[in-house]
Amino acid sequence: MTTVLAGPQRLRIDVRNPGSSAEPLVLLPGIGASLDLYEGFRTALGRRETVGIDPPGVGGSPAPAKPLTMAGYADACVAALEARGIERFDLLGLSWGGALAQEVTLRHPQRVRRLALVATMHGAWSVPGNPLAMSILATPWRYYSPDYLRAVAPLLYGGAIRHEPELLDRQTYLRHRHPPNPVGYFNQLGAVMNWSSRFRLGRISQPTLVMAADDDPIINVANATIMVSLLPHGHLHLVAGGGHLFLITWPDYTAQVVSDFLDEDDLPRRPIRH
Repeated sequence: MTTVLAGPQRLRIDVRNPGSSAEPLVLLPGIGASLDLYEGFRTALGRRETVGIDPPGVGGSPAPAKPLTMAGYADACVAALEARGIERFDLLGLSWGGALAQEVTLRHPQRVRRLALVATMHGAWSVPGNPLAMSILATPWRYYSPDYLRAVAPLLYGGAIRHEPELLDRQTYLRHRHPPNPVGYFNQLGAVMNWSSRFRLGRISQPTLVMAADDDPIINVANATIMVSLLPHGHLHLVAGGGHLFLITWPDYTAQVVSDFLDEDDLPRRPIRH
């Protein structure tokens, strides 16, 4: 775990199992979330090299001096990777991090080998999520109040957390260990509200895994189908009973799906359902 200088911005970055795979897997978190939330997923990946990044204003990365666009976030993350000597990588983004992963790939296509987009959308013109869930996302209060997080989590995240609230216990600790800077959170929110990849997805030539859940109040599952239809090499994986955080609540299962995708030589374009 270290902090690197990416232009004028300092970012916290964590490299695990360096040199253990041909390309490291870079992980970009959801809005307000630090790289700590990937802890269980990274453990389930075993010896694969992974790189976690805290975007500006999140976790151990200070808020930017002025608001960033999604392009600005993308360039800062790539600069941080370059500062660690990481030139080419696989890339996974969850939720807001999935939007950022798309922007990184569009702006720096030579850097990305394969792309995994988890519980995410394509920005403006996406099918909207549940209005109540979206209103909860409008503030970062769940990162500061454990009681509030427990109260809203079933409505916000759905899936397994709706039926097994104990799955939230470990997340609560990780969320509150490195809460987001409020300014950083609202910067992230503003950036994604003014962003879209819908009319650019055809430019992503990398094999792309799109993972979505059928019980996700934040991201309507229809967005995954739309994205795969626009991606030249999109692969759809639908998770039955999964909520917005299925990557975190079911780390062993999701790590296997992602590993298979990254390691597969021949990737037929077909939908997959679990």
